[in-house]
Amino acid sequence: MTASKTDRTKTDSIEHVSEHVIVDTPSTSKLNGFRQHTLKTIISCTGIGLHSGSKVKLTLHPAEPDTGILFKRTDVNGDKAIIPASWDNVVDTQLCTTIANDAGTSVATIEHLMAALAGCGIDNAMIEIDGPEVPVMDGSSAPFVFLIECAGTLEQDRPRRAIRIEKKIEVEEDGWYAAITPGDGFSVAFEIDFDSPVVSRQSFTIGLINGTFKRELARARTFGFLHEVEALWELGLAKGGSLENAVVVSGDKILNEDGLRFDDEFVRHKMLDAVGDLYLAGAPLIGHFHGICSGHAANNQLLRAVFADPSNWSYVELRADLTTASVGDHGLPEVTEPALAATA
Repeated sequence: MTASKTDRTKTDSIEHVSEHVIVDTPSTSKLNGFRQHTLKTIISCTGIGLHSGSKVKLTLHPAEPDTGILFKRTDVNGDKAIIPASWDNVVDTQLCTTIANDAGTSVATIEHLMAALAGCGIDNAMIEIDGPEVPVMDGSSAPFVFLIECAGTLEQDRPRRAIRIEKKIEVEEDGWYAAITPGDGFSVAFEIDFDSPVVSRQSFTIGLINGTFKRELARARTFGFLHEVEALWELGLAKGGSLENAVVVSGDKILNEDGLRFDDEFVRHKMLDAVGDLYLAGAPLIGHFHGICSGHAANNQLLRAVFADPSNWSYVELRADLTTASVGDHGLPEVTEPALAATA
């Protein structure tokens, strides 16, 4: 689904008092999500830009604690090259998510990589790229998850913060709806409904703990309809699109020789996109996301609505030294009642 363009706006920074979170569950996870994480080593890949069709080199670098996720255009000089991965740097949501800095330097199609970083619990990374678009790879997050796993993760000596949703926030326009509500951990529910016998109506709900992102969402590929792809080609777009990096539907057939990776791969990919777009919040979310026929524009509008009012959210500091906890691949607690106990 093609989303409308999102105008770029800047908001004043919002200060919040951090709270400590105590979680009453045993420590069994392979990843200590109470500390920030970065990559152990530098790792690179090359691929094709989905829309530009150009060859791109991308390199993931470790970064210091509290750096966040930064993109650096190696074909741009000086400070103009750095683009923080943030919801308020989103400048376009047509076909993909594009971020830019104040100098106008941009990088597009970041959502699959951002989803992989979120799913692997990476808080801090410098992502060098020698062009304006992240390579599409196979159209999913799986190649980026593989890169991160090959590089390894490094626990850093700094507590991890999450963004806790304090009340229900909704955005909607004709034909789509997106909301986020308070909850324990992070979960995603999604519904799609296409006028296609192949896609039709699909829905899926998942809690992103204990490796579920890698198992259930990471391999879901982007998709399109042949007549729409041909129209994009006529406009000079989707130059890098092929059956190697997208599921293409024509009438009642899937053109990819190997078919689907999941029976409901279409809705799972929309959820993957949402995970990536929502990681532009700047920290893991504690809440439940629900999307109905929504896309990149809706995801960004939802984050803008969340951060428009300081009472909508709060920072919570995940403290391993206060207690132990079981955490999933998102680094969020696998909570049981009582879910969260905040202390001053």
